[in-house]
Amino acid sequence: MRVRSGHCRSPHRRFGERTWTVLGGGVLIAASTLEAGTVPQPKMGDALLGLSAGQLARFDAGMAAFQRVFTEPEGLGPIFNQNSCSSCHGNPLGGPGTVRVTRAGSEDKFGFDPLEEFGGSLFQQETISEDCREVIPPEATIVIRRITNGMLGYGLIEAIPDADIEFYQLNPPSPEVSGRVHWVESFEDPPDTLRAGRFGWKAQVATILTFSADAALNEMGLTSPFPQTSQENDPNGIHPPNLGDPDFCDDVPDPEVGMDFLQQLTDFQRFLAAPPQTPKSGMAGEAIFSLIGCTDCHIPSFTTAKDRMLERAIRNKVVRPYSDFLLHDMGLTADFIEQGDAQQRELKTPPLAGLRKRDPIWHDGRFEAGTLRSRAEDAIAAHNVTLSEGRAAAQAYAALTPAEQDAVIAFLDSLGRREFDHDGNDIVDLDDFIIFASCYEGGPYTPDDPCAISDVDQNAEVTFPDVVLFLSVYSGPQADCNNNGVLDLLDILLDVSNDTNANGVPDECDCLADLSGNGRVDVPDLLALLAAWGVNPGHPADLDGDGYVGWTDLIDLTATWGACP
Repeated sequence: MRVRSGHCRSPHRRFGERTWTVLGGGVLIAASTLEAGTVPQPKMGDALLGLSAGQLARFDAGMAAFQRVFTEPEGLGPIFNQNSCSSCHGNPLGGPGTVRVTRAGSEDKFGFDPLEEFGGSLFQQETISEDCREVIPPEATIVIRRITNGMLGYGLIEAIPDADIEFYQLNPPSPEVSGRVHWVESFEDPPDTLRAGRFGWKAQVATILTFSADAALNEMGLTSPFPQTSQENDPNGIHPPNLGDPDFCDDVPDPEVGMDFLQQLTDFQRFLAAPPQTPKSGMAGEAIFSLIGCTDCHIPSFTTAKDRMLERAIRNKVVRPYSDFLLHDMGLTADFIEQGDAQQRELKTPPLAGLRKRDPIWHDGRFEAGTLRSRAEDAIAAHNVTLSEGRAAAQAYAALTPAEQDAVIAFLDSLGRREFDHDGNDIVDLDDFIIFASCYEGGPYTPDDPCAISDVDQNAEVTFPDVVLFLSVYSGPQADCNNNGVLDLLDILLDVSNDTNANGVPDECDCLADLSGNGRVDVPDLLALLAAWGVNPGHPADLDGDGYVGWTDLIDLTATWGACP
């Protein structure tokens, strides 16, 4: 494949009134030509932009704590679901996951009973001793499985003012929805202090520190200094097989982890960047998504508080979660578990940020494998059930034309995509460079054009400032094989060199004319070229990639006669 052509172009290019000089070690540009803040979005799992060196160090320390695997002598158990935070939150690290946990309860004419006296409503699946194993009692009439919740960007979500979440309860976007705030207490706040819940399937947690302590106890069996998490969970509660004192199973002194560990977990989660969205805005599918009522619950954006106590990287920032964080009646597709003030049929609107990488989806993970389209359309259809507040939107989607549905799915596919990641594998590599090169200096591009993935500043063009940003995230080698003071990728992109075989290396370094593979361009190669003379697309002797082995290829071969570089 021929990416660019020509051998005589200078690596010094003029753009408007400025000269841009490309050097072997990078690119010197006038900072004023790039809009302030125009940088690639962090990929999923990376830290927020704008953190100080000290905050990045805390992020790294928290990442290590998040991956720490606990053992029984360190306090794991007596009952637990996983032995590390990362076991549940691993897609990517810190995000959602595939692990399912068990919730159970009983329902009768008097209402819902979480079976706390039996150890419910969360029944842990693992134990450090078979004598301590928790079992679901026969009294349970509802048993469900939930997948790990999460979206990244938790510090930004935590910093959304309560009043901004409550606004959508007080001002419903349409008559079809009636979401409500789940007001909850946090472990670190004074008693009776209520905040708008925003984490968990039932919006049952408002702060990351509370989430960290609660999950440490209930998912790993680790006690901590907060009164609410200072005692072990007694397997099976007060009912047989009654162990009475949980120390019978776990004799590690409490608390088993301290506030320093909880703060490390909190630092890591608070400083995680929100999932990228590429293009950032303007896709036709998002307009349709809004028109049919999906954004009545999946609110596109919030702005974090201006509180000076917040870190600069978190304070007064726009975050695009596509959730209102309110509880909604999901009818017959709910989980039918009461949790806090959240009723059986209520679930929090799950954020759609990062959706393209989420598998499985839905609270119980019922939609998994397949394609993003199959998972998304199954989830949309699941809104169309009796009593669900999402029925009207689901029916509106079903009534769209195929082209309109394609546009909506393309928009959903933007949620979690990195800039420049044309093939969607979360790595900016040579395959993406080849597409980037085909987009370079083209346009104008609308947000629905595939080339818009490389238009970071969304100015409808892929131009040299985008080249600079591409190189900043490119995962492949950035070499200067021909020693001309210019990066090889730029030689190719700026028409200084050919890359006939599209391997990211200028042809003059590849020794393409060495058809025999003996390290020299000599008589055997000449004979091979003559034998392939004529129309012969794809043949190695077609050195200029025009589909014809002829005089230009012969000239190229003789020009490189002798030992390969």
